[in-house]
Amino acid sequence: MHRYRSHTCAQLTKANVGDTVRLSGWVHRVRDHGGVLFVDLRDHYGVTQVVADPDSPAFKTVEGLRAEWVIRIDGEVKARTEDTVNTNLPTGEIEVFAREVEVLGPVNELPMPVFGDQEYPEDTRLTYRFLDLRRERLHKNIVMRSKIVSSVRRRMVEQGFTEYQTPILTASSPEGARDFLVPARLHPGKFYALPQAPQQFKQLLMIAGFDRYFQIAPCFRDEDARADRAGEFYQLDIEMSFVEQEDVFQTIEPVLRGLFEEFGEGKPVTQQFPRIPYAEAMRKYGSDKPDLRNPIEMEAVTEHFAGSGFKVFAGMIEKDPKVEVWAIPAPGGGSRAFCDRMNSWAQGEGQPGLGYIFFREGEGAGPVAKNIGPERTAAIREQLGLKDGDAVFFVAGLPSQFTSFAGAARTKVGWDLDLVDADQFKFCWIVDFPMFEWDEENKKVDFSHNPFSMPQGGLEALENEDPLTINAFQYDIVCNGYELSSGAIRNHRPEIMRKAFQIAGYDESVLEEQFGGMLRAMQYGAPPHGGIAPGIDRIVMLLCGEENLREVTAFPMNQQAEDLLMGAPNSASARQLRELHLKLNLPKE
Repeated sequence: MHRYRSHTCAQLTKANVGDTVRLSGWVHRVRDHGGVLFVDLRDHYGVTQVVADPDSPAFKTVEGLRAEWVIRIDGEVKARTEDTVNTNLPTGEIEVFAREVEVLGPVNELPMPVFGDQEYPEDTRLTYRFLDLRRERLHKNIVMRSKIVSSVRRRMVEQGFTEYQTPILTASSPEGARDFLVPARLHPGKFYALPQAPQQFKQLLMIAGFDRYFQIAPCFRDEDARADRAGEFYQLDIEMSFVEQEDVFQTIEPVLRGLFEEFGEGKPVTQQFPRIPYAEAMRKYGSDKPDLRNPIEMEAVTEHFAGSGFKVFAGMIEKDPKVEVWAIPAPGGGSRAFCDRMNSWAQGEGQPGLGYIFFREGEGAGPVAKNIGPERTAAIREQLGLKDGDAVFFVAGLPSQFTSFAGAARTKVGWDLDLVDADQFKFCWIVDFPMFEWDEENKKVDFSHNPFSMPQGGLEALENEDPLTINAFQYDIVCNGYELSSGAIRNHRPEIMRKAFQIAGYDESVLEEQFGGMLRAMQYGAPPHGGIAPGIDRIVMLLCGEENLREVTAFPMNQQAEDLLMGAPNSASARQLRELHLKLNLPKE
């Protein structure tokens, strides 16, 4: 018999009754039932119940066992009585009567229990992550992650893609976040950067003629951690040659749809992902990553307030023609109590409040309705399709300044009124992103999304149109309010790239220094190409029903970008700093 086990803790069934077996694993818990000891023995695969009565030669050893001790047991498989069968376990019809027990790894006092799913401070969980990973929910999430990645690889190969690896040490580039820098010992004063994404390399692979590339790519961004964002993450990096935007959509949709159908536990998945222009998404949902499970769509109702008796809005409209009033319908929210709660919430968000009308007995009620009068109130009701028992909230001002707040209000109304059908996966494409945006801090035009995207209209648009009106062939995949992916049809013409960077204020020398390799490659026959990069971590998070990436990552950092288990980041020795030609200039405490 094998030194440690003949079976795993999930293998034994009634077919093994009478067999002598050997199991190894962790003591999940010990129970004393009237002098008979029951041990739930756990390994990676499952749990088996082990029994020791006072007549067992192993009884004395079992008496001394504690939770999470690692043990080996030899014993005989017996059938459980009908009234003790556990239908929740694959091994629930049997138990093992212990004949011999060997302690392989005793345990000091545990800093946190493994049995159960109690909440513990994040710092404790991350410091003792090896214990945290033994807990059923987290262990299951990490196994699920592995299965999802395996399925992704299979689906990509079936779509005719080949996996290639790209460098981890590369050059710094302005991709929208801070780089992690690595000092180059052999080149004093110079630094490598960890890739924010394999963007340039995958484009160079297309120029090199590899056609359909994918990679489960590690990416690094030195930015503040959030529940749905981490400084180190993985993405399904994809690039394709000789494609237009629609080709990318038709290739990637089946991969994601199939993945969510495979692991989504039967929840409905969008079959045909709708295409929503960026500007429309911002106006209807107040976000470029809308949660379409929420049926609320906002509409502009400016005309109903212009020249009205509601002087706050009417005065703003008269003073500035760019001012708009947006309506947030609230089906079923037609009570003063709910409207007052929303108004208080808005004030808590730093807003002056939320104007509202609620409808009852065929007419509108509330201060706004009283001030604009019954005709305008009825026109708003008809435009939005509202009925008795419904309400509507209003925000006013310059859309660029209130859009995100309006989107947050839409989200809150949807959840608070139980309008969101949470038991599904709702996908969409967000398309037609602006190529450029106004950088208010630096008072200049800059790239809004991805500097390597092809502008719609090409060079002619860049030369003849207002940059802030030009859209790009850029697109995002959104699911349930999470951005899963960004992508684009790439700019493969050097003259277009030079012009785009010139508009964004980059000197030719900067372009040559930071993107010289890409620029040179484009001059030697670059095919039209495009790609996308769905985030693996967010996909797993959604499929596991979690709201924090740290629940689906084996060894994450905390929100201060610290690895509490391994003690990173840590200090470099004086010798290391000398070898790297570095001298610290630390901030004064």
